[in-house]
Amino acid sequence: MEIQQLLNERPELRQFIRQNPIWYRKLGRDPSLIPELEKEANFFYGKTIPQRVEKMQNHLGLAMMMIEMLKMGQQTVAQAQGPLQ
Repeated sequence: MEIQQLLNERPELRQFIRQNPIWYRKLGRDPSLIPELEKEANFFYGKTIPQRVEKMQNHLGLAMMMIEMLKMGQQTVAQAQGPLQ
């Protein structure tokens, strides 16, 4: 019952178990494995701290690249307009 309640409260864990049916058997035999299940599900969904840091770094790198492209575009426009005046 405790496991069913947990899975009803946390749909991401329920989905993880559906994709990894071995956990039905593991939890049925030993319900104390719930913390291990949560750890594996967090890793699977990319919710661990190192994965979040890496994702943030990727987004920051993309943002920096976009800023550089905007700067280059502004310089190109300024150079193109300069000689015409």
